[in-house]
Amino acid sequence: MALIITDECINCDVCEPECPNGAITQGDEIYEIDPDLCTECVGHYDTSQCVEVCPVDCIPKDPEHEETQEELYAKYQRITGEE
Repeated sequence: MALIITDECINCDVCEPECPNGAITQGDEIYEIDPDLCTECVGHYDTSQCVEVCPVDCIPKDPEHEETQEELYAKYQRITGEE
């Protein structure tokens, strides 16, 4: 499933540059993750890079966007154009 940034975000700016899919952007109040671009770093890394660098642990899985590893990998393939 895609990830989501909660309102515990302190806008520290460390997650945005870590996202290989460009899924993280600055929202009105806090950073936001586009679920159409978030693959939890499947295809790029073994772990979600934004979660790894977040100092306040505010990036859980988004229950509104449940996806299997296979679905995340298929999304990665669509985003990157890899077969």
